[in-house]
Amino acid sequence: MRVLPTVRALLPSVRDYAELPRTWRGDLLAGLTVGIVALPLALAFGVSSGAGAASGLITAVVAGLVAAVFGGSHVQVSGPTGAMVVVLGPVIASQGIEALALVSVLAGVMVVAAGVLKLGRVVSFLPWPVIEGFTLGIAIIIFLQQVPAAIGEDAGPSSNAAVSALQAAGAASTTEFLAAIVLVAVVALIMIGAPLLHHRIPGSIIAIIVASVMAELLAMPVARIGALPDSLPAPTVPGWDWGLVIALTGPAATIAILAAIESLLSARVATSISDTGSYDADRELFGQGLASVASGFFGGMPATGAIARTAVNIRSGGRTRFAAITHAFVLLFVVYLATGPVARIPLAALAGVLMVTAVRMVSLSTLRSVVGSTRGDTVVLIVTAAVTVSFDLIQAVGIGVLVAAFFALRALVKSGGVHREEISGPAQDGDSRIAVYRIEGALFFAAAERVLERVSDIENVEVVIIRMSQLQSLDATGARVIADLVNTLERRGITVLVKGVQDRHLRLITRVGVLESLRHHNHLFTALEPAVEHARSHVARNREAPATTS
Repeated sequence: MRVLPTVRALLPSVRDYAELPRTWRGDLLAGLTVGIVALPLALAFGVSSGAGAASGLITAVVAGLVAAVFGGSHVQVSGPTGAMVVVLGPVIASQGIEALALVSVLAGVMVVAAGVLKLGRVVSFLPWPVIEGFTLGIAIIIFLQQVPAAIGEDAGPSSNAAVSALQAAGAASTTEFLAAIVLVAVVALIMIGAPLLHHRIPGSIIAIIVASVMAELLAMPVARIGALPDSLPAPTVPGWDWGLVIALTGPAATIAILAAIESLLSARVATSISDTGSYDADRELFGQGLASVASGFFGGMPATGAIARTAVNIRSGGRTRFAAITHAFVLLFVVYLATGPVARIPLAALAGVLMVTAVRMVSLSTLRSVVGSTRGDTVVLIVTAAVTVSFDLIQAVGIGVLVAAFFALRALVKSGGVHREEISGPAQDGDSRIAVYRIEGALFFAAAERVLERVSDIENVEVVIIRMSQLQSLDATGARVIADLVNTLERRGITVLVKGVQDRHLRLITRVGVLESLRHHNHLFTALEPAVEHARSHVARNREAPATTS
C-alpha cells in the first residue's frame, strides 16, 4: 500500500496554483514570450534530429503542456532540446522514422519509473566538471550538426557530427553555399544584437522573419521547412513489434537517462535563479516521463526540461505553471493558424538559430572557473567534452564520473597520512625510546599500505603510541592495516599503545582484531597524557629489569 501515497505525491494538486491570482499577468506575458522563443527552436530541433519540423512542433505543444501540469518545477519549460537531438539522430537513421514514437514511449515509461522509485536525487551526485564538460560537448555537437544546413547541403553519411560536417562542406556548391551563409549570418547578427537593445526582444523570431522575407524577396536558392500539419494528429498507440522493442531498449535507456539528467539539471538551475521555491525531483521525473509518453502518442519526440527556455520564462516574469501552459497554447495557435508562413522558413535560418543557441549554452566564465580550480577538474571537463563529441553522451557521463572519482580518490589519499610528532612538555630520560604517530585524514584501501610501511620500519624504539583522534574516515582495509601494524611491532618486542579511537570507529577496529592485537586491554587510551605516562613507565621498567637481574 506504500505505492499509493508515493503516486499521490507525484500528482498535480491545487497548491500548484496557489500564487496564480497574484501572478497571472506576469505568467501570461512570460508564456507568450517563451512561446515565441520556443517556436524556432522547436522547428530547428525537429529538423536537426531527422524527425522533421512538425515533430518538433508537436513535441513542444504536447510535452510542454503535460510536463507543465505534472512536473515538479513551477517554472520549468519543456520540449525538444539539443541534447535529445544528438541521441535521436542515429536512432532515426538506423531504425527509421517509424521508431520515433515507440522510442519516445519506451523512454518516457523508464523516466516515469525512475520518478516512482524516487531516483530524482541521483543527479546531485554528478560532479560539476562532468556537467560542464557534458554541456560543452553537446553544444559542440549541436553546432556541428547545423553546418550542412548552414552551407546548403545534406548531412554527410558519417554518424560523427564533426566528420559529417566536413563531408557536407566538401560537397557544397558555390551558389547554395553563399545564399545559406548569408542567411545564417543575418540570423546570428540579429540574435546577438537584439538583447543589446532590450533583453525582452525575441531576437530568434525576429531573425527568422527577416531571413524568411529575404529568401522570398531575393528568390534565394535555399531549402525550406516544407509542409506542416495544420492540426494536431489524433493520438495513436505506437506499433508494438517485439523485435523493434528489443532493438530500441538500449537507445531508449540512453534517452531516458539523458532526459532525467537534463531535466533535473534545468530544474535545479531554475531554482537557483528564481524565487519560486524548490522543486520536487521525483515529481519532475514523473512529469517529464509522462510528457515523453504523450508526445510519442502524437508522433512527437522525447522531451526534457529546457534550460534556455526556462531561463527566458523566469526573466520574463513567470512564477507558476500557468506560464509554461500558456507557452504550449501559443505554439498550438501556430499549428492551427500559421503553418503556411512557417513552411516557407529556410532551413539555413533555423541552422543559424541553433548555432547561436549552441554558443550561448557555453558560459565562458563558468569554464574559466572550472579550469582555474584544479588540474583534476580541468582534466575531467576536457575528457567528458571530448568523449561526448567523439563517442556517446551516456558514455561521456560515465567516463567523466570515473575520471572525477579517480582524482577525488587521489586527493583523499593525499589528505590522509601518518606523522611522527614530539612528546609535548619537558623532555624526560627515555623519551627517545618512545615514538608518537598521528594518523589523520582518511585511512582506507588506497592509503593504508603507506601507513604500514612508514611505521613498521621504525628502529631503536620500545613503545609506539598511535594517535587516532584525528582520523576522519576508516574502512575495513585501513582497520586491518592497523591490526597488522600492531602485530608486526609487538612481534619485534615493541609495545603499542592506541589513543583516541572515536566511537564511530571503535566497532570496526574491534571486529577486525585491532584490540586483540594489543598486548593488554589497558593499552587503549582516551587521552594522550596517560598514554605517554604509561609509555615512560614501561621504558623505565625495561631499564630497571637488567639491574634487578644482576
